[in-house]
Amino acid sequence: MPTRHHHVMSDGPEPPVHLLMPAWVPDRYLGVKAVNVFPANAQIGKPAVSGVYLLFSARTGETLAILEGGELTARRTAAASALAARYVARRDASRLLIVGTGRLSRHLASAHASVRPITQVFVWGRNPDKASAVAKELCQSGLNADAVVDLEAAVTRADIVSCATLSTRPLVRGAWLRPGTHLDLVGGFTPAMRETDDDAIRRSKVFVDTRAGAMKEAGDIVVPLQTAVLSPDEIQGDLFDLVRNDRPGRTNDEHITLFKSVGAAIEDLAAASLVYEKSSHAPAGA
Repeated sequence: MPTRHHHVMSDGPEPPVHLLMPAWVPDRYLGVKAVNVFPANAQIGKPAVSGVYLLFSARTGETLAILEGGELTARRTAAASALAARYVARRDASRLLIVGTGRLSRHLASAHASVRPITQVFVWGRNPDKASAVAKELCQSGLNADAVVDLEAAVTRADIVSCATLSTRPLVRGAWLRPGTHLDLVGGFTPAMRETDDDAIRRSKVFVDTRAGAMKEAGDIVVPLQTAVLSPDEIQGDLFDLVRNDRPGRTNDEHITLFKSVGAAIEDLAAASLVYEKSSHAPAGA
């Protein structure tokens, strides 16, 4: 698949970015996602991420569906994190910390709870009121959730820490991670964005969604590679390795594991084709 196209639209500390992500399966489906990331939208109460997904027939080129890109992204991103957690989070992980209060936060909580016995969810955000609102929504969905204001204390209590922010500086410190913790990083998608520090990289068994994407686009991986904190050989595996059992996931309950996701166009295509088939009752590859 082609690499993701990044177009930074202005200068500044938090510039808006336009992303294009094409993918196809010959004779079945062709799709492209166009996403706009406007970090400053948080200041005016609007989502930071919005977009659209176009699904076509790879046989005829005809348009099959137009999907809301933000919801598709949130759901497939959370699904990828949960898939990784099945292999690298402790089986008895029961306390989940969500770092971030955007749309993705709700989906991450539900997704992790679908693969691990989550009994307690903590929610932290820069805006305590938003954290409280997310926790309330999660409670209404059946999860036991509370907003927290002390990030360090929450990290030390959690079995899984899932970050979904647009931060350009580390939020979660490696020194805070207890043995056995799983750190899930999904927010950053450029080399300038970081959600954790070098210490977390040093202490963790590192996994990624795709090597090509994470080693080029993810600041949490790119910067440690550039400074020799991490070597390419120290990346334990990607999602392909895990699901095909080519590489082992968690092998010790004391290990700290880290999964860095930047997203892949093939994930969007898989999600969009599934939605299309389920909603239209179309045969696979129609």
